[in-house]
Amino acid sequence: MSGDPAGPAAVSSPPPLSLYVHLPWCLSKCPYCDFNSHALRGGAAEPPEARYLDALQADLEAALPAIWGRTVSTVFIGGGTPSLFSPEGIDRLLTMIRTRVRTAPDAEVTMEANPGTFEAQRFAACAQAGVTRLSIGVQSFSDDALRALGRVHDARQARAAIEEAARSFERYNIDLMYALPGQTPEAFGRDLASALAFAPPHLSLYHLTLEPGTPFAQHPPKLPDEDAAADMLALAEEMMGAHGLQRYEVSAWARPRFRCLHNLNYWEFGDYLGIGAGAHGKLSFHDGIVREARLRQPERYMQAALAGGDVLAERRTLTREEIPFEFMLNALRLTEGVPAAMFTERTGLPLAAIERERALAVERGLLDRDRWRLRPTPLGMRFLNDLLELFLK
Repeated sequence: MSGDPAGPAAVSSPPPLSLYVHLPWCLSKCPYCDFNSHALRGGAAEPPEARYLDALQADLEAALPAIWGRTVSTVFIGGGTPSLFSPEGIDRLLTMIRTRVRTAPDAEVTMEANPGTFEAQRFAACAQAGVTRLSIGVQSFSDDALRALGRVHDARQARAAIEEAARSFERYNIDLMYALPGQTPEAFGRDLASALAFAPPHLSLYHLTLEPGTPFAQHPPKLPDEDAAADMLALAEEMMGAHGLQRYEVSAWARPRFRCLHNLNYWEFGDYLGIGAGAHGKLSFHDGIVREARLRQPERYMQAALAGGDVLAERRTLTREEIPFEFMLNALRLTEGVPAAMFTERTGLPLAAIERERALAVERGLLDRDRWRLRPTPLGMRFLNDLLELFLK
């Protein structure tokens, strides 16, 4: 474990705790995706569910001493495509968690899902198993755009999946992307109107980016320019507001009471244990803040976990110099920011540690002048990377 010669920052009391579970398989790998996801091979219709759940159980049990006595307030099952797992597998996973970890009675339990007919048929059973919130990776309602993105579903399946989700879940999210290959602001407006017609309680909107190492980065498609992308985002702001969705995070809009509590814990620099292949975690201790990453390859991860070996690819303590940027990188994604006192509560550092950078951000109109709150201005939200760079040591 590495640390600052002056010693890591000490957090007096741990923040709220979440649990992230990574299920890494997909039917196919999308050309824009840089997540730790793996296409099913050899004609397999489903992942090695039982063996992977055994590995998750071993991973969780080995990690228990690090979170002993703490309550998990939210659970997020991400991927990959978690809805490829059977409802019985999801039930086993959630039972495994609840019987080993103190879980809040009203814990939010989110599962990511894709709109394919095969997965949508499982939504109601997953709700019965204990999933309380579904996040559906629609991305677009245009068949041409979906083909360009390498998605395995079509617009008809996307609509059917949302209808199925709305029948089974009060809380659900629609994922959309914008600035897609060949997309115009008008085409994006039609996409967004299709999503808003369902009156979703939550909608996430992501700008398509060319991530290093992906097929799209190696063979870039023709994407809209920055002005067109900015027009799309402005249109999103207008249309979302007209439909009662409030922007609370750089990529997320929600109706009152329907914000994603798991993601809010990330942005408020809460703790989270991550289990599963490639999962990341962040845990606070009396002597420092630790970041962890699990082995990425599913087979290596399962072999290590089932043999009682070390599943960590990395574990290190953040230095005092790294912590302020890590905090601001998360907190400034929120349109309302966070109370200034939260900086000290969650980092163990005094506000003086960011005073110079904070003053400069205020001077440039990127950070609000309210001394009791760390909040980006509308300009700061628009140029978030510029704002964050001021806090990068």
